[in-house]
Amino acid sequence: MISIVGLGNAASAIVENFKEISSYNVYVLNDQVSRTSKNRFKLKSYDDPELYEKNIPNVTKFLENLDESVQFYIMGSSYSSNYSLGILEQIKDKKIDVVYVKPDTEMLTGMPSLIEQAVFGILQEYARSGLLNSMTIISNLSLEKHLGDLPIKSYYKSLNQYIFSAFHHINYFNHAEAEIGKVSAPSEINRIRTVSGLDLKNLEEKWFFDLDTPRELCYYLAINSKRLETEGGLHKRIVEMLKSKPRNAFRKLSYAVYETPYDDFGFCVAHTNIRRRKKWELIWN
Repeated sequence: MISIVGLGNAASAIVENFKEISSYNVYVLNDQVSRTSKNRFKLKSYDDPELYEKNIPNVTKFLENLDESVQFYIMGSSYSSNYSLGILEQIKDKKIDVVYVKPDTEMLTGMPSLIEQAVFGILQEYARSGLLNSMTIISNLSLEKHLGDLPIKSYYKSLNQYIFSAFHHINYFNHAEAEIGKVSAPSEINRIRTVSGLDLKNLEEKWFFDLDTPRELCYYLAINSKRLETEGGLHKRIVEMLKSKPRNAFRKLSYAVYETPYDDFGFCVAHTNIRRRKKWELIWN
């Protein structure tokens, strides 16, 4: 089992999708909850961001039954993200993978922009220092680019479902037996990550975030059962496509092929140890 935690209204909307799958325990914390219950925690909201840090809620009892593995979803510019460090401190005994959804920062001004910069930077430092198992960064702008023209009324629903689908399938693959190949466990220093959808015709990546200098790339390829049974030379073509991608001593690739009854699909997870601050500023280990 994996515990899925959504902090704030936007992140809660993402993690609600995981309730469809019995292998997850889902918790939401936001100010739209009417009253705190078993899996729903009512957060207080304030006009002053400093009041969030001064009034960190005690969620120890609410989250006392968390599984050992926790995925913690945060929307970077939300006021409730000011609670994130204080809440993460209360569950630090767990294996925590933060999923950070980055908004369109060019459209942020004032306090939301300052909040986003602070939370984004601090969580990366938490990941690099090992306080978090990992931090996966997703950009709403990148997702919109790959999903194409979306109607306004279903805009966030489409983004949220795509995020859910990617992380659920990667979770599944990490616990399933591959038909061939093996995805390598990333080095302990490479804790900052992003995800890509894949076009399995050519293994072209569609990145959820522009990660600088990925050190390790892990390809998860789900291929239709019939193709796996009947298509000769398929494995050879996959390996040739992977070998054509840039590789060196600091950029390693691994892959695994899984069976699916559906049409082919896939994802890639990129790992690095480089902290991303601003477009012009990178922090090396």
